[in-house]
Amino acid sequence: MKKFLVIVALVLALTTVFCACSQAKPTEGEKSFTVTVVHADGSSKDFSYKTTELYVGTVLQAEGLIEGEEGEFGLYIHAVDGEQAIYEEDGAYWAFYVNGEYAAQGIDLTPIEDGTTYSLEYTVG
Repeated sequence: MKKFLVIVALVLALTTVFCACSQAKPTEGEKSFTVTVVHADGSSKDFSYKTTELYVGTVLQAEGLIEGEEGEFGLYIHAVDGEQAIYEEDGAYWAFYVNGEYAAQGIDLTPIEDGTTYSLEYTVG
């Protein structure tokens, strides 16, 4: 039993180190990125930005593209490009993607990577 606990502790330690190392780190300097917004009706619109900011959420809030509030897990987005998603009414929310992959962290914690495409998609479910 003692060997098992040691192995479990080692696996947890290695997992923690791997996760910490694999997260993207913010980079200094000017960066360009695009955000595609997919609305509830399926229409989409692209927004391009150049910035020296470090995080996607900071830019999108400052530009007025997103509105939200800080919650237990970071920024909870209520509206994008003027369209609200009200989870309490119909299970709708704004899903956040990085290069087509569901984001591993919130928009306010996602570092801007030069040339990356981000998307916010109105999602029900």
